[in-house]
Amino acid sequence: MAHPRMEVTPVRQYEKTIIAFDEQGNEYVIDQYNDIKDIDTLQHGGAIHRGLPSFKTRDGHEVTLLGPGEFSVVVPGEEDGVKVWTHDPEHV
Repeated sequence: MAHPRMEVTPVRQYEKTIIAFDEQGNEYVIDQYNDIKDIDTLQHGGAIHRGLPSFKTRDGHEVTLLGPGEFSVVVPGEEDGVKVWTHDPEHV
């Protein structure tokens, strides 16, 4: 008898806060989240899986990781994202 496939619902979990700056020295507070998937099935009893991190500013703007220590923040009124940089050792 086949077991029904279990739906995996990701839970967004806060990981850390990153402080980044644009070329003018403006500060951006970026929160990093990871989607945690509970893959608790008969084969993986109690296992979890971490997805790729996602980022948002404290005031809710979307953030894209461009490369080591470099992000793009979507700011209303700006056609292109604002490039910001961090000195956080985990992202440099």
